[in-house]
Amino acid sequence: MIKKSKVVLLPCAEYDEEKIYVLLKEGLSLLGGIESLISMDKKILLKPNLLKKAEVEKAVITHPVVVGAFARILREKGYENIVLADSCGHGTTKSVIRGTGMDTYLEKYQIPAIDYTEGIKVDYPQGIQAKEFILPKELLEQDCVISLSKMKTHALERITGAVKNSYGFVYGLHKAKGHTQYPSADSFARMLIDLNRCVAPKLYVMDGIVAMEGNGPGSGDPVSMNVILMSIDPVALDSVFAKLVHLKPELVPTNYHGEKMGLGTWKEEEITLVTPEGEISMAEAVERYGNRKFHVDRTEVRKNIWTRMAGALNIFQKKPYIEPDKCVRCGICVQSCPVPGKAVDFRNGKNKAPVYDYKKCIRCFCCQEMCPKKAIKVK
Repeated sequence: MIKKSKVVLLPCAEYDEEKIYVLLKEGLSLLGGIESLISMDKKILLKPNLLKKAEVEKAVITHPVVVGAFARILREKGYENIVLADSCGHGTTKSVIRGTGMDTYLEKYQIPAIDYTEGIKVDYPQGIQAKEFILPKELLEQDCVISLSKMKTHALERITGAVKNSYGFVYGLHKAKGHTQYPSADSFARMLIDLNRCVAPKLYVMDGIVAMEGNGPGSGDPVSMNVILMSIDPVALDSVFAKLVHLKPELVPTNYHGEKMGLGTWKEEEITLVTPEGEISMAEAVERYGNRKFHVDRTEVRKNIWTRMAGALNIFQKKPYIEPDKCVRCGICVQSCPVPGKAVDFRNGKNKAPVYDYKKCIRCFCCQEMCPKKAIKVK
């Protein structure tokens, strides 16, 4: 008999604190209760998606109301040792949440936001792609993690959700180094699977009330999806996300390799989908909550001699490019580029937009992720 992964789908059309609080309590109950996942004496780290400083309405970060409602539940249940942190793409935990409302909720429920200060090498010999990680000292001081991700698109991995949110466990500049170590979508995905298995979050929650489509994960467009997803299986959770946006789950590298490497399942027949009203089929969920027009890369992957030749010749591949009229010459893209010698720089002077050297570019799209003015697109 197949052991199925349970994913909870909570319909929610607005960021109403009381409504989300009630829904999250129902969701936890459907998963067996938070007490069944984490004992009361454990030290907990809440890990939202804090990519960079941005207006909450732009759907760049996990919505503060979702974080606040979850914090409230933990406090009411009696959990005492809780902190919140992320290894942000640009800025620190405290600077990114300042003024968003998340800082207000954390103060209300007396949960400190902490900035990571030191990276420690952690061996992971059982890893398939990655045998070690540089993880924050403050993360290692906690007993367990709850991942609070955001439903968004991603230029490299198609979508970023539960599995990808864990990249925020890697300390500081080592995140950029990871892109040079694992430059392809597949190698990067396999590293993420190893990272999730290494840190082993106890619970994954996804804020999909307002998601990001298009030029994600930092420069896309907000779009209502009206759901919160919860599971202890991040691959199954991301697969439900993929289904809701009419993307084949197996086309998402973190789903494909996550199933192969034993982190979870993307297969519909191995997922039980439940709502507060009861169990629901995937087809019914897609019919009721899906968005066929969601802007995401649905291109089928072809593996033949022509695509291999194109890859070798560095042609017909996704590439970042800068729209000069939107560029403000801030240089964040140059700072974000992890390639030694930089694949994008101000070779024509700072009075003009930066220029790419595509022979150096590894297509990690860090520049596109971090651009504050949506000036970098992928073609």
